[in-house]
Amino acid sequence: MLNEGEIRTFIQGAVHYFEVSARQPVAVGSPYLITDGPPSVHEYTGVIGISGKRKGAVCFTAPRSMLMVLLMRMNETDTSEDNMKDLIGEVANTISGNARRDFGRDFVISVPTVVASDNGKFTPPVGARPFIIPLNWRSHSAKLIVCLE
Repeated sequence: MLNEGEIRTFIQGAVHYFEVSARQPVAVGSPYLITDGPPSVHEYTGVIGISGKRKGAVCFTAPRSMLMVLLMRMNETDTSEDNMKDLIGEVANTISGNARRDFGRDFVISVPTVVASDNGKFTPPVGARPFIIPLNWRSHSAKLIVCLE
């Protein structure tokens, strides 16, 4: 299970991403542990598999409306489905990559898998309990889901 310092690593990664890429801060809510059932997700979810010393997944999930505004803040005019998927994968990959600096080289991250669905649920890897880190940017809500053994 994650400790407070490890959760802080992921929070700092999300804060840094928005400060650099969106040039605007993101507000971070209080992290919490999901104890019953899979966590809900938004329309787009970028999933990074974690292996090595720790096993599990890191996900960034956001609604289409947030991704559109984020693309515009990045001076990107193409808000196609493909660009939405690329962006959600990039955010998940960047935050996980930043965490790798703190966790060390035994924290191995996969390439992002992107899920665009109205399904609404993410099934965490077996044995990994999901922590939710709520993120609010402008008028949009997203989540960072961290599930590590």
